[in-house]
Amino acid sequence: MVFSPNAMVDFALLFGPLAQHSQVVYYCYDVHAQRVAYVSQAYETVFGGNPARINEELPGLKANLHPDDLEFLDEQLRRVLGGQSMEDAELRLKYPNGRRQWVCFTAVRAAGPGNQFYISGTVRDITQSKQYMDNAHKFNAKKNATLEILSHDLSGPLVVAQQLAEHIAQQSAGYHDEALNELVRLLHETCKDSVDLIRDFVDQEFLESVNVVLKRERLDMVAWAQTVVVEYQRSAQKLNKHFHFEAPPEPIYVSCDKNKFEQVLNNLISNAIKFTHDGGNIAVRVEPLPGGACISVTDDGIGIPAALQPVLFDKFTKARRPGLRGEKTTGLGMSVIKTIVDLHHGRITFESTENKGSAFRIELPAAPPTPDGA
Repeated sequence: MVFSPNAMVDFALLFGPLAQHSQVVYYCYDVHAQRVAYVSQAYETVFGGNPARINEELPGLKANLHPDDLEFLDEQLRRVLGGQSMEDAELRLKYPNGRRQWVCFTAVRAAGPGNQFYISGTVRDITQSKQYMDNAHKFNAKKNATLEILSHDLSGPLVVAQQLAEHIAQQSAGYHDEALNELVRLLHETCKDSVDLIRDFVDQEFLESVNVVLKRERLDMVAWAQTVVVEYQRSAQKLNKHFHFEAPPEPIYVSCDKNKFEQVLNNLISNAIKFTHDGGNIAVRVEPLPGGACISVTDDGIGIPAALQPVLFDKFTKARRPGLRGEKTTGLGMSVIKTIVDLHHGRITFESTENKGSAFRIELPAAPPTPDGA
């Protein structure tokens, strides 16, 4: 974008008609003068300020930004001045009266007269949509934990009945009572099919998510992971497991698709539940890394046999095994997990010892690589 010498008139001509009826704030910032050269009337609606006094009010707006987001914004604006664009940067504000607000920024560099540079873009209020998504995330975390409880509670008695049917079949092998043998066979098959149906329903919730294009957002990994684990901790007694969460008190930010990564974490926890004896421990840990973050899921369950470890992430892997309660596995779960982690430019590794447990570790970058590698 290049401005004509009469730039101020151009602002009104370009933005005026649209801004008059829009709830989106259009702005243009003069980098050399360090002043806002133009802001649309929607500034009054979105921020409650006076467009004519934008430069006097700007320091107060910056003071209301969350410190982490202010640092993030400064970093993004430096990239904009270097020629990159800033798309849909989400920022948090907290006002002195306690009101909280989410806004979404876009910004591009524009060349003006006399080799001066401007930053122009838009600001939208996304508070309602963020609140909706946060509530949806909490509901989804509760739904996933509930599915695991239902799978655990419903599968358990059916697996016991299936084992009893197998025992009866063995004990009656010498008898030639066709009616009894058929009843035992039906009992065994019905229990097996029911357990498979329950597990298929839970697995389908996870497998469907891999077919969606990534929708990245800046995510506090600590707060997000804790929300997921809390739902399992509330269900610990029903699942007969102990759930632990470890993380530093400060936020750790990454760029990821929250919904997809929630499926990754839930699937790792689900596997830990399936292969950990009653009364066992499952721990989720979040820690910072240089330029990123790490999240790990550790259990003290039955572990993975050494012979199966090299093919664990293969599609339809030979490493698939039924859970301790006979839970069915498709052999796709770990392959899908690795696919999602790879799409995020992350890395997943694991360590496991039979009868001692397993530890899965995922490393994610703080931000996705830029096209030029910057």
